[in-house]
Amino acid sequence: MNQTSTPLAPEELERYARHIVLPEVGGAGQQKLKRARVLVVGAGGLGAPILLYLSAAGVGTLGIVDDDIVSLSNLQRQVIHSMQTLDMSKVESAAATIGRINPHVAVELHQMRLDTKNIGDIVSAYDLVVDGTDNFATRYAVADACAAAQRPLVTGAVGRFDGSVTVLKPFEKNAQGQRNPSYRDLFPEPPPADLVPSCAQAGIIGALVGVIGTLQAMEAIKLITGIGEPLVGRLLMYDGLGANFETVRYKAQAL
Repeated sequence: MNQTSTPLAPEELERYARHIVLPEVGGAGQQKLKRARVLVVGAGGLGAPILLYLSAAGVGTLGIVDDDIVSLSNLQRQVIHSMQTLDMSKVESAAATIGRINPHVAVELHQMRLDTKNIGDIVSAYDLVVDGTDNFATRYAVADACAAAQRPLVTGAVGRFDGSVTVLKPFEKNAQGQRNPSYRDLFPEPPPADLVPSCAQAGIIGALVGVIGTLQAMEAIKLITGIGEPLVGRLLMYDGLGANFETVRYKAQAL
C-alpha cells in the first residue's frame, strides 16, 4: 500500500476521533485508511454495507464495480440506494450516498461487468479488493485476478438466512511456512447452477446482508491497518435463524 504520509485535516481528526483514541488504530492507522485504495465489486446487498462502513471509516479511495441499475426490489436490503435513485446506475447511486457521508473519500466508478479480459487491470490499480457479488463465475474471476496481482481479497456470500466470510492471501505463506489457501482450495469447483438459486428465486432476509457485509468491512479495515487476525484460512459462517457463528479452518491443497 502507498506509504506516503497523508496528514489528517482538523475536521478529519474530529470525524475519526473514535478511531484515533483506539491504541490499535491511532493516527497512524487512520492515515493508512486515508491512503488506502479499495475496490468493492458489487454495489448491491453486500456492497451496500461494505461501502457505507468503509466510506465512514475514512478509506481514501473507493472503487465501485457494478453494471446494474437501481430497482424497487433492491431497496429491501441494498441500503445505500433510495427511492430518489431508482433507475440510476448503482455505481452513481452509491457514489452519491458516499459523498453525503464523507466528502473526504474519492470514488472511482466502473460501470461494467467484470470478465477475464478487463478484471486484471482494474484489480491491480487497488491495494485491496472486497467481493460482494452474487454469483460463482464472478467470484472465481475476482479471486483468480487478486491472486495473480497479489492483492488481498475479502469475499463473502449469502443465502436466504445464512452467510459466510473469508480472507484470501494465497500469494503469502503462513507462520508454518505453508502457502495460504486460495478460493479454489476452498471451492475447487462451482456447485451446479440449479443448486444455488438467486435471491430473486429463493428470497433473502434483508438484514442478513448487513451482517455479512459489515463483517467484510471489518476484515478490510483490519487488513489496511494491520490489526488483529484476518480470516485467512478460516471461513466464518453465520446462521441467522439460529443466531450462531461457526468458524471452519481450511488449508491449501497440494499442487
